Amino acid sequence: MDLLLIDDLARTYGTGSGAVSALKGVSFRVEPGEFIAIMGPSGSGKSTMMNQLGLLDRPSSGRYWVDGVEVSKLDDDELAVLRNQKIGFVFQGFHLLPRTTAMENVELPLVYRGMPAKERRERCQKALTSVGLGHRLDHHPAQMSGGEQQRVAIARALVTQPSILLADEPTGNLDTKTTLEVMRILQGLNDKGLTILLVTHEPEIALYTKRLLTFRDGRIVRDDQVNGRRRADLDLLELSA
Repeated sequence: MDLLLIDDLARTYGTGSGAVSALKGVSFRVEPGEFIAIMGPSGSGKSTMMNQLGLLDRPSSGRYWVDGVEVSKLDDDELAVLRNQKIGFVFQGFHLLPRTTAMENVELPLVYRGMPAKERRERCQKALTSVGLGHRLDHHPAQMSGGEQQRVAIARALVTQPSILLADEPTGNLDTKTTLEVMRILQGLNDKGLTILLVTHEPEIALYTKRLLTFRDGRIVRDDQVNGRRRADLDLLELSA
């Protein structure tokens, strides 16, 4: 079964002469274990598509299934439950709470779930250790580099054990070495079976994924397998040589 199935999805903002069509009949499938880059110029529809995939916005028309569930038939509460169960989010801006520790930031989604404190802390420690921050549990965002903050954000996305990770420009504010470190983590997660969709405007970032969807004017204009796929761990070794 497809993990995601998008069928003739459209999203229009506004009405009448002021209406803007951000998506115009988009269709594609995502199988478990894929690593997909979504690219396109500003205004192409890629961010609108990400909001649809993340159940943050409803389409104007078309249908969308997440792991066999047709989301257009769900109310807002049911959408929130599905989003919390199935989808993890990583953003360019990290979105960490500045006055809380790495552990407390990662715990937040589990607090909303009502998970007992002991289980919460065990799962958060495991998530932070998996991104190389097992030694930074009690540090605040201001005590961390940009790359470390992004790794906290990735751990927070992973702690709910989602089926899908949506990453919106996750390396947009990072230098070359830190970008490679983040892409190494994402490739490692994908190697273990996590399905990842990543929005980027950088063609070189897309080379670390497996499949590239190119958007233009609200439509998919290309759907390609990534040839010559790069490995971030090898590029890090070369950079530090």
